[in-house]
Amino acid sequence: MDIIKRKCTIPVKVGDLTIGGGKPVVIQSMTNTQITDFNSTLEQINQLVDAGCELVRLAVPDQEALKAFSKLAVESPVPLIADIHFDVKLACRVMDYGAAKVRINPGNIGGHVNLKKLALQAKRLNVPIRIGVNAGSLEKQLLKKHGGVTAAALVESAAGYLEILEEIGYSQVIVSLKASDVFTTIRAYKLFSEKYSYPLHLGVTGAGPLQPGMIKGAIGIGALLSEGIGDTIRVSLTAAPVEEVRVARLIIQSLGLNKYFPDLISCPTCGRCAVDLVSMVGEVEKILQNYSLPLKVAVMGCAVNGPGEAKEADLGISAGKKHGIVFRNGKVIRTVELSALLDALKEELDVLAAPGDRK
Repeated sequence: MDIIKRKCTIPVKVGDLTIGGGKPVVIQSMTNTQITDFNSTLEQINQLVDAGCELVRLAVPDQEALKAFSKLAVESPVPLIADIHFDVKLACRVMDYGAAKVRINPGNIGGHVNLKKLALQAKRLNVPIRIGVNAGSLEKQLLKKHGGVTAAALVESAAGYLEILEEIGYSQVIVSLKASDVFTTIRAYKLFSEKYSYPLHLGVTGAGPLQPGMIKGAIGIGALLSEGIGDTIRVSLTAAPVEEVRVARLIIQSLGLNKYFPDLISCPTCGRCAVDLVSMVGEVEKILQNYSLPLKVAVMGCAVNGPGEAKEADLGISAGKKHGIVFRNGKVIRTVELSALLDALKEELDVLAAPGDRK
């Protein structure tokens, strides 16, 4: 179903996953619990995985966190990424403590000497590194040269660090070039992808709370994915981490890059609507999370927006004042009491579902 021609990048193994090399786009998020609270952190990791997260990143700020990380790495159902800032010794040690990948910001890890030291350790242990170039920590000389934070400055920063890694023959690298400005982010990734074949981690940093963050993430990440750029993504939100995963899946599915659950279409409601369609759509959305069917499902609020306008749907329901109809490909197959409409939809989904389509 992949209708977008994706850029071919170097495959990088992260645990049992492959990022790049034409593999499906990998979704990741980051915990916001205190890593030393083992139970809460593991619970959140499991929640993220249940929502569809494939990689989880944890902040590892000190030695106590390092010990907690090692225990979580054993129990986690997915590979864990260690997020390290400032302390290169900690970044080197975490590779022996179960980190499937280490994410660093080279701008605050202590310069080229420390980066080379870390890369040599990563090469020895065959652990990949994400070079996370961030607009907030660009080198002063680049800010001066480019007149501030620009796409070209972000790419030049990444290029300088990659040159060090290439000198020692280390290529298990994933790169991100993040800014809070959507256009700068898009432009930076495009410029980088024209010059390099390293897999790219996409994201818009500091995107904000749920609604504006969703929009920035969808525009920035979606625009790049639509042009075949990007191998793994995180939708950064000031919200519960599971929301990042849900939005990420919607972005990927909307572009036809993967299929996680049925597509839900619904009318925007108007004065003709005789039911609480907003609540009904919410209930259907929950129902569809239990299926992995490659279907388009419609929920309509009146006869006008019933089978006619939703005839492209594989399966749909339309609600009236007392009764509702169930239709397939524009043809009515059942009329039921309004109170039984959602049950009728579930019955039809079960008819269409193969054993492996139910979650």
